[in-house]
Amino acid sequence: MSTLVKTHFATPSYLNGFFNKDLFPEFNTPAFSGSVPAVNVVESNEGFRIEVAAPGLQKSDFTLNLEKNQLTISAQKEQKSEENEEKYTRREFKYTSFQRTFTLPNSVDAEKVVANYSEGILSIALPKREEAKEKPARQIEIA
Repeated sequence: MSTLVKTHFATPSYLNGFFNKDLFPEFNTPAFSGSVPAVNVVESNEGFRIEVAAPGLQKSDFTLNLEKNQLTISAQKEQKSEENEEKYTRREFKYTSFQRTFTLPNSVDAEKVVANYSEGILSIALPKREEAKEKPARQIEIA
């Protein structure tokens, strides 16, 4: 029969608080696991929509660039925190950033691309050119 022996060391409470804190809890968030957020791409008759899951960011953290047929989505956020407990100061600087580039089909009307950010989702609408939209079937009269 074995006996489990637990040993507890007495440490001052400020050291417990310092060493027992998660240094970077943001790395455990699903949106930034692996440093690139999840992306959905949806096509409809009217165009394409790209949705980027990026909770915790703000609209001002994003940059969208469209050059030739390359759409680049990037974000950068800097967070600073500082804690003072008695004689100890703990400072942390954290930078969250990502960049993703998509090659757009020639059917996209680059002049009409729009984006918005709401409730942690960056949504980019990429409308198709009129000539690229699927036309409904029609009957052709024989002359």
